[in-house]
Amino acid sequence: MSTLSTETVSNSSNSMTSTFLLVGMPGPSTAPSWWTLPLITVYLLSALGNGTILWIIALEPTLHRPMYFFLFLLSVSDVGLATALMPTLLGLAFAGAHAIPASACLLQMFFVHVFSVMESSVLLAMAFDRALAICRPLHYPSLLTNGVINKICLVIAFRCLGLHLPLPFLLAHMPYCHPQVLTHSYCLHPDMASLACPGAWGSVYSLVVVLSAMALDPLLIFFSYGLIVKVLQGVGSSEDRWKVGQTCAAHLSAVLLFYIPMILLALIDQLKVLLPQTAHTLLSYVHFLLPPLLNPILYSVKMKEIRERIYKRMQSRRVGCAQ
Repeated sequence: MSTLSTETVSNSSNSMTSTFLLVGMPGPSTAPSWWTLPLITVYLLSALGNGTILWIIALEPTLHRPMYFFLFLLSVSDVGLATALMPTLLGLAFAGAHAIPASACLLQMFFVHVFSVMESSVLLAMAFDRALAICRPLHYPSLLTNGVINKICLVIAFRCLGLHLPLPFLLAHMPYCHPQVLTHSYCLHPDMASLACPGAWGSVYSLVVVLSAMALDPLLIFFSYGLIVKVLQGVGSSEDRWKVGQTCAAHLSAVLLFYIPMILLALIDQLKVLLPQTAHTLLSYVHFLLPPLLNPILYSVKMKEIRERIYKRMQSRRVGCAQ
């Protein structure tokens, strides 16, 4: 890791300075860094995979159902999250640009958390959808109507925008007693709030808002899967259990992929585990960049209808080109 001078961001006036410093991956001091090509590759593959999912669901009327609508929102959040991270990641990779203006840092922080909470909320909605479909199959069409889906979307929008909109303003006006050097390659709320003076009231609201989604959602998701497992135990044959379990495999994989790295990072921070900065940085990259990359693959492989529609569209395009 490059040595960062904290003198340039020292804070003697207890107010936010104009610049934050970011931590990048270790490597030669000359730019571009060794991780530039993998970073660009991951982003382009993520954009291609999620763009394909969005394209297929938008164009296929047979996929205009609750489960695929939530998958559409998941792909939107994946693309948005990866895109929000790219400016600072590419700046560090290409030019070693550790300094970032405070306004740009607050803006990135807002979008990173908005799309993170959107992804968490959509994963919860998908778990709710699967639990209803498996536990109440006869009542599923009447329970999850278009009106109910619209209300779920409004709740997600309020969680993402309404609750998080005050965060940049609170952070901008809190007193700071520490040099404004962050521990990641992008701006995150807990990282920025930890630099504030002890007892800053805005950090309490910020912490409640962040934990309201990232702590509550996994509990509700695993509660939903507890209900599903209970129903599966009463299913007659192992073949029926296998078929029902397959419908949840892609979603459960996406849930584990999103939450396990986040939980590990939280435990490392809380328990003060001595971990090399390289490993800590890589784990944060896994948390933010791996789900957008792998979610389209998981859903394409596990969901037959998505796979068939992709193949059908590819075949029709080949025929059109041949003509």
